[in-house]
Amino acid sequence: MKKTDSNTVGSNTYDTIKKDIIFGDLQPGAKLKLEALKKRYEASVSTLRETLNRLASEGFVVAAEQRGFFVAPISKDDLMEIADMRVLLESRALKASIEQGDTEWEAEVVAAYHKLKMMEERMQSGDHSEKEVWKRYDWEFHQALISACESNTLKHLHSIIFDKYLRYQILTLGYRGKPACDEHKDMMEAALSRDTKKALGVLEQHVTHCLDSLVIDFSEQLA
Repeated sequence: MKKTDSNTVGSNTYDTIKKDIIFGDLQPGAKLKLEALKKRYEASVSTLRETLNRLASEGFVVAAEQRGFFVAPISKDDLMEIADMRVLLESRALKASIEQGDTEWEAEVVAAYHKLKMMEERMQSGDHSEKEVWKRYDWEFHQALISACESNTLKHLHSIIFDKYLRYQILTLGYRGKPACDEHKDMMEAALSRDTKKALGVLEQHVTHCLDSLVIDFSEQLA
């Protein structure tokens, strides 16, 4: 029982710190002092070390020898590399999912799209008060699209890359409005009609257009 409780605490701490990095509560380059984190997350030093090392292995944290832990910095080159990796992994997983998906997969995709569409309509109306919910629904939609892929390794790698990409979207407050909504709709329809070529083309277009927007926003923030 104690082991299970310890694992649960560690998992919760990992999820919370990772979310705070993605959503900018822990800023890029910030030093992660264990004593301060201990109070903030109500976790032991050993749990925090384990969590930060795990996040370092995924690229969200930098473990500097003799200097401690820091939130991973951001850069235009890093963003572009992450975008390329996202297209590579998500395209592979989406292709497999379209080939292997059944009616339950189709229902999951439709349900995830419906939730995202409702939130995107709120965003388009100017209500950006639930940015975190919007991005969660966006994540759920893209995860639903690839959920029928039988490779757990591929889906795990994609999840890490997607979260890194999401971090840049949040930090730059990137939201493209109707064009992104239309791409989500086109992606869903192509996937459900088993038009793999079109689905992959829309996915690449979707990420490319989003990347272009993010690079502009990112450059303006650095100016």
